[in-house]
Amino acid sequence: MWSKYLNSAVSYLWTGSINGVKLQVWATWLFYAVLIDLADAVADELALPFDRISLEMIFRGLYHFNHSYNKGRATDPVLFFAAPENKNLDVVKTIRKKPQTLDLSPFPLQKKASALRAEGFYERSINKKFSCGSKAH
Repeated sequence: MWSKYLNSAVSYLWTGSINGVKLQVWATWLFYAVLIDLADAVADELALPFDRISLEMIFRGLYHFNHSYNKGRATDPVLFFAAPENKNLDVVKTIRKKPQTLDLSPFPLQKKASALRAEGFYERSINKKFSCGSKAH
């Protein structure tokens, strides 16, 4: 509810004076502090570390909270974001696999092939290839 007014006030305020610029910077910092505090409260409610909460999705979810608030379905934004029926807002970041490190050696495929050979990969595939459908008559 208040985020819509704050963003529209900051977005459409144009001024060339130093006071206007200071006002925009101050309002941005204030909004960011409130957003951080809200995300921290959601993390506490979900018993997750703060790093797992997406600030962008909290910000985008304020629109949905505003509509629920106006319809009388929600009163507390923390409980709204923590509710299981609102998982589709993607407030919690997914855990991703670590990216593979880039092998910068001159012949990376040879190193990989020797590792596969050590595991017996090639012998198993050759045995399967020649023993599957060929019967001696």
